[in-house]
Amino acid sequence: MYDLLDAIGSSAIGDFMAVDPSAFPAVETVHVIAITTVIGLIAIVDLRLIGLAGVSYPISRLSRALLPPTWIAFILAGITGTLLFTSQPVTYFDNMAFRIKLALMLLAGINMLVFHYLTMRNIAAWDRGGPIPAAAKLAGLLSLSIWILVVACGRWIGFTTAPF
Repeated sequence: MYDLLDAIGSSAIGDFMAVDPSAFPAVETVHVIAITTVIGLIAIVDLRLIGLAGVSYPISRLSRALLPPTWIAFILAGITGTLLFTSQPVTYFDNMAFRIKLALMLLAGINMLVFHYLTMRNIAAWDRGGPIPAAAKLAGLLSLSIWILVVACGRWIGFTTAPF
């Protein structure tokens, strides 16, 4: 595994990200903006599911409107996160906060799949003013909590690794 990580770090992209004085800060800035966008958009839907905001707005309409920009921001965050990783792949791989962040993102993905493919199947019954089922509220609460922890781990990574 470490041979692969070393190869990534010594690749042209990894070397550029580690050596160029403006590459890492520029990519990190875009990463922070992208992840902030992801979490902000997800939080809008989650708060609606929990019943804390926009309770008169249909969840299906909200989800349909926010899903495309959420995916665009998520893809951008993934690309920039991968670029940041190439600068010090061994350091990141060995960092517990990094591993926890990836595990949390996997959990967020599982939560999203369960919500979209199981919980939303009967959305017509609760989308427009009906009582939101406990499973939908739980999905929103889990999503919001997981994404807050993703941000916390991201900051933890920043404070537990040397910049170069």
